[in-house]
Amino acid sequence: MKRTTCLGWLASLLCVAHAAAHDLPVSYLDLRVGETGIDATLETSAKNLAREVGGRDAEVLLQQPETQRQEFLALAASRIRIDADGILLHPEVREITALPARRDLRLHLFYPFRRPPDQISVTFGFFSSDPRHQTFLNLYRGEALKHQDILRDAGVTHSYSLARQQSTLAVIRQFVREGVHHIFIGPDHILFVVGLLLLGGTIGQLCKIVTAFTVAHSLTLGLATLNLVTPPAHLIEPAIALSIVFVGAHAILFRAQSRDWRLLFAFGFGFIHGFGFANVLREMELPRDALGWSLFSFNLGVEIGQVCIVLAAAAALGLLARRSAPLARRVVTASSFGVVAAGAFWLTQRLQ
Repeated sequence: MKRTTCLGWLASLLCVAHAAAHDLPVSYLDLRVGETGIDATLETSAKNLAREVGGRDAEVLLQQPETQRQEFLALAASRIRIDADGILLHPEVREITALPARRDLRLHLFYPFRRPPDQISVTFGFFSSDPRHQTFLNLYRGEALKHQDILRDAGVTHSYSLARQQSTLAVIRQFVREGVHHIFIGPDHILFVVGLLLLGGTIGQLCKIVTAFTVAHSLTLGLATLNLVTPPAHLIEPAIALSIVFVGAHAILFRAQSRDWRLLFAFGFGFIHGFGFANVLREMELPRDALGWSLFSFNLGVEIGQVCIVLAAAAALGLLARRSAPLARRVVTASSFGVVAAGAFWLTQRLQ
C-alpha cells in the first residue's frame, strides 16, 4: 500500500511541477504585403521579450516600452529575416505598444521594398532559447489571407508564394497537429480526462462520458473563437482547476451504491474547458474567413489527442484490474488523491 501510494503522489507532483509550463510560450506574427513594403506585427508576452533584450524587467517594458526601441530594432534585424524575391529587406520600428491586460508587447515593424514581390521567405529566430516556444504566422497580400503557419524551429527558412492560396488540406494538417500538441502540453486537461476514467466502467459508459465532454467543449470552443461568448481567462483558468478537484474528489468518495456523476461533470465542465481551448485560437486573431477549417481542424486535433489519452488510461487500468483487483483499487485511490492535490495547487496558483 505504501509503495503504491508513493507512486501515485510522485505522479501528481510531476504533473504539478509541469503546471508552470501550461501557458506555452507563444507569439503571433502578422505580415501584410502592401505596395511599398511589408507591415509586420509581432505580439508576445513582455516576459518573453524581456529575456530577449538581455534579462530586462518585464514590468519596466510594460510601463515604458519605447525606451527599448533601439534594442528591439537590433533584435528584429537579427531575428526576423525577410527576403522578397531573394532580396533581403531591412526593418524599421514604427511603434511599440504595451497591452497590460494581456501582459503583452506588440512590435509594429515595416520592411520597405521597391516593388511588390511574388514570393517571400521568412527566417524567424526569436525565442530560440525556449524549445517549447511557437509562433503563429498569418501572411496577407492586401486584405487577403494567403498563408497560415506555425513556426517552431529557429533558423529554419519558410518560403511562401503570394500568387497561390494555401490549400485547405495544408490548413487542416497544420491545425490538427496543433490541436494534438495543445492537449498534450496542457497537463490540466489531461488530468481532468484521466480523473473521469479512474472509476472505470464499460466501453459504453466511457464512450458516453467522453462524448459528453467532446460535445460541450466543442460548442464553447466555437462560440469563444468567434467572439460570441468570451469569458475572461482569469475566471476560466481557476474554473478548469476546480473541475479537476471535483473529478478527483468524486473518485475518492464514490461507493458502489453511489450515483455516478461523471457524465454530468464531463458535460458541465466540458463547457469551461472549451473556453480554455479557445484562448489559443482566439489570441491568434485569425480573420473570420479563415476560422472555418482552422477551427474544425484544431478541434479535431484536440479530439485525437484526447482519444489517445482515453485509450491509454483505460487500457492500463483495465490490465491492472485483471491482474490484481486490490492493487487496482489502491492505485485508483492514490491517483484520485493526486488529482485532487494537483487541481488544488493549480486553483490556488491561478487565484493568486
